[in-house]
Formats: sequence, C-alpha cells, structure tokens
Amino acid sequence: MSFTDKAKNKMEQLTGAAKERVGDMTDNESMRAEGATQQSEARVKQAGQSAKETGKNARDAFR
Repeated sequence: MSFTDKAKNKMEQLTGAAKERVGDMTDNESMRAEGATQQSEARVKQAGQSAKETGKNARDAFR
C-alpha cells in the first residue's frame, strides 16, 4: 500500500471524525451518522489494502 493511499484513508477518517463531532455539537443526527459512516468506510479500505498487501507479500515469499 502506498503512502498516498494511507494518507487518503487517514484524511477520510479525520474528515469523518470532524463531521461526527460537528453533528454532536449541533445535535444534527444526519451529520453525525454521515461522519461515522465515512470513518467506517475509510477503516474498511485500509483493512482491505492491508490484506491485499499481506497476500502479495506471502505470494512473493513462496517464489
């Protein structure tokens, strides 16, 4: 996984966290849910990319 991908995923998580906090402060349930969803999606992307990288490393180890 490239540094760029990691940075993009981290920015997605931070943006989601900010939206969730703003939703909490303004009592806006829609924004709160959107922020939580955005954070979750970024975590899933990160996990998927990590799993893909692990598989690639395992394959290379058997060559």
